[in-house]
Amino acid sequence: MGTYEAERTTSDRSSAPGTGETDETGWESHLRLGQDVRFVLAAVGGGAIRIGREIARQHIRHLETVAINCDPKVQGFDEYDRRVYLGPDSGAETDTGGSPFVGGLLARAAEPALQRIFHGATFVIVIGSLGGGAGSGALPYVLEVASRNAEVVSVFVVKPFRCEGERRALADRAIGRLHFVESFVEKRERGFATLQTLDNESLIQSQGRVAFSHISQHWASVIEEHIERSFLAPAEALLEAAQMSQATAVTPMNRLSAAAVPGLGLIPPGPAPMPGLPPGLPAVHGAGLEVELTFEIDNGVRPPAAQ
Repeated sequence: MGTYEAERTTSDRSSAPGTGETDETGWESHLRLGQDVRFVLAAVGGGAIRIGREIARQHIRHLETVAINCDPKVQGFDEYDRRVYLGPDSGAETDTGGSPFVGGLLARAAEPALQRIFHGATFVIVIGSLGGGAGSGALPYVLEVASRNAEVVSVFVVKPFRCEGERRALADRAIGRLHFVESFVEKRERGFATLQTLDNESLIQSQGRVAFSHISQHWASVIEEHIERSFLAPAEALLEAAQMSQATAVTPMNRLSAAAVPGLGLIPPGPAPMPGLPPGLPAVHGAGLEVELTFEIDNGVRPPAAQ
């Protein structure tokens, strides 16, 4: 048994979802960003959660934010709309020992919760910090569920500094594993998914010594810019044009197909903030309704908590 709390649902998602009815006078004009068209940012692992917190604090429109970690402290990150703790419902700390295997078992046990979070999402942005047990181990399972549910998936993986030795080697192996996540690979082949590496080492090469707090802020700004330019602005432009033209088309109200938006979510990145930096992603945030969700976890696949 595990408990996952969902709080601070954004105000533009607080009303009831669409009923699935269609209107032949122009379905696009009736879609609601943040409800019928969902933008979800999921941060997996401690480093990714620090980046995600910087993004969540910007209160980007329409964006749902989710923090996923094996550390019970994740439940106290109020900046996030939802926090998923991959551990015993007693709140006791689960020590992965830096093992991706343990992190993977915990994520696999929480698949019903992940399914509920990503179900019906249109665009999902995943940030994964590699080199530890939680990020490296849980990320493939999170990505599998997200790719099965979302129309477009963009992934940013954060790679440790070269001086971190074994953690960096572990990150390289974790990146290799992502190329075997079946649903994600299928989406990439169809042009509806991307994978980009944010290498901390590139900051040293371009900026020299960098304050630890600046690292998260820098990657957050890269991701924010990409979210705005590749997801939010095109979606808003499409719906605005539809409202003006009242195009006659019929489609389910609860899902906007990525194919309906040429290039949406996969727009080639513009000039990078500094040499060698990859593009970024979308994020959004709001305030409002508080909800508590409880999910059943299969104890048979969960490793015992550390003694």
